[in-house]
Amino acid sequence: MSGRISLYTLGCRLNQAETALIGRSFQEKGFTLVPFEEAADLCVINTCSVTESAEAKCRNLVRSLLRRSPRTFVALTGCYAQIGVEKLKQIPGLDLIAGNEFKMKIADYISSTEKLLEPVILHTRKMSTGEFTLDSIGDFTERTRANIKIQDGCNFFCSFCIIPYTRGRERSRKFEDILREAQHLADSGYKEVVLTGVNMGRYESAGKRLVDVVGALEKVEGIARIRLASVEPTTIGDELIRAMGGSEKICRHLHLPIQSGDDRILEGMRRRYSVAEYSRFVEKIAREVPGVGIGTDVITGFPGEGEEEFSSTRQTVVSLPFSYLHVFSYSPRPGTRAVTLTQKVHPNRIKERTTAMREISVRMKEQFARRHVGKVVSVLFEQREEDGWFSGLADNYMKVGVMTRQDLSNQLLPVEITDTLGVIAVGRLVSRPAA
Repeated sequence: MSGRISLYTLGCRLNQAETALIGRSFQEKGFTLVPFEEAADLCVINTCSVTESAEAKCRNLVRSLLRRSPRTFVALTGCYAQIGVEKLKQIPGLDLIAGNEFKMKIADYISSTEKLLEPVILHTRKMSTGEFTLDSIGDFTERTRANIKIQDGCNFFCSFCIIPYTRGRERSRKFEDILREAQHLADSGYKEVVLTGVNMGRYESAGKRLVDVVGALEKVEGIARIRLASVEPTTIGDELIRAMGGSEKICRHLHLPIQSGDDRILEGMRRRYSVAEYSRFVEKIAREVPGVGIGTDVITGFPGEGEEEFSSTRQTVVSLPFSYLHVFSYSPRPGTRAVTLTQKVHPNRIKERTTAMREISVRMKEQFARRHVGKVVSVLFEQREEDGWFSGLADNYMKVGVMTRQDLSNQLLPVEITDTLGVIAVGRLVSRPAA
């Protein structure tokens, strides 16, 4: 079997890591990977179901693809393929729907790219448990950062979240298998690896925890940076914070979802901390890891969120040393506990609150960038922007640009920040190392 394959990822960084592995598995079977915009014999879409809008985007994407390329064999996998089978199989022209249990072996289930009259459905509600390994290594289109999946599933069951139902219970990747992929990625030229999972802080394999994974990756030759994707705030211990503060490789960046800054709403969300506990933890990190970038998730419009509760969230967020926010409008997910809650918030009010919080996020990014003027930071450069700028990320997740004609792709270089352009820090290349 061979041909041209395109891939499309909706949703989280974990999905991105899995799509890269899926792409490599098809390449190993003789397929040629092409951009999504180009004609292909086969297209695999890795779906998301975290919100209604994510599901709607998936359906629209499939219909648009089939109008553009009616002969393309279209396969869906991921979270929406896990829980949205009934809606998805009504889309004419769809060929395969593979739930999360079949995601990483999808290449083995496609023996031909001939169009089908009815979609093949690979689905089970019972998800795997226990430790897992991954046969391949991720193949990423840009050769700078690579995502490594180290964990899957969640046991927390927050009342708004569908993920425990789409991905099952928490399970961890075998420790040595993580190191195997990391070394392959380093040998392929990736300088930064990003660890991903649903509830990554709960990683445990043969007595090894997340801090042990990070420590082992520091010793992998060729890896210059280790970044953590989103981590639940109650799952990070002091040992990992100390390691981040004293390491040259562990990025000074944490994404710690707060979701709400009001205790009553947090209780309704079934979160595992109070506002005071979360605040103390974030302030401690800011003290112990100088220059750290801290991001968070905020959900607006959760049932029962009145003006007082939203005001508490806004005050909490602006009082903490965040460098950015990811803001989501509450989306009722069938099957979750929050669906049964009364006191729904009007959609117009949710939209207003989402807009207000995103404006706060922009100001946070601008302030964070301005605080670095006059400082030297280490930047891993990724791509050329318009008007001659070349951009990359500092280890604390701040976007940095320099004006140059050089190709700086995948180079880790010191930059003195001289100014800001909105949320972007700009500067010049220097010879002295970053602080």
